[in-house]
This record gives sequence, C-alpha cells and structure tokens, in this order.
Amino acid sequence: MKLETQKIVISNDALSQEVNGETVILDLQSESYFGLDEVGTRVWQLLQEEGDVQKTIDQMLKEFDVKPERLTADVNELLRKLIDNGLVVIDEK
Repeated sequence: MKLETQKIVISNDALSQEVNGETVILDLQSESYFGLDEVGTRVWQLLQEEGDVQKTIDQMLKEFDVKPERLTADVNELLRKLIDNGLVVIDEK
C-alpha cells in the first residue's frame, strides 16, 4: 500500500510532547514511550495538522534539502513504525 496516498489519524491513545526539538510519544495502551528526532517531529506536527501524507511530504520537501524519493521512503518507514505501534491509523473515511 502506498502510504503517501493515505490520510493518517493520530491515535486517541497517543499523547505527545515536544522537548528541545524532539518529540516524546506515550502510548496509553501499552504504556510505552517512543521518541522522534527533529525530522520525525516535523512529520508528526504536519500529520497532526492535516493528516494528509502527500501534503506532509510536499511541505517537508520545501523545508529540507533532500531528494523526493529519499524523503518519501523515510516518511513511509516512519509511518509504518507508527502504524505498527498503534500510534497512528489509516483513516478509512
């Protein structure tokens, strides 16, 4: 499945806090903590705003000096980890 064509919703069980440019996420279900670096934090911020993966990628391409293929692959990898850990879900609407 191409995640860049999907809408993503942050789980109600995921609480996040930004600290010094990085994000710490608490999963209330598993009581596990997850950390995001600066780039992951920016992905998280953009997903919280709109949830549109392609718009997130497009915005990040404007902000970071990176090849589109590399950024898309990195965002997809992060999203798969977030999905696997129940922190975000694909919006089926």
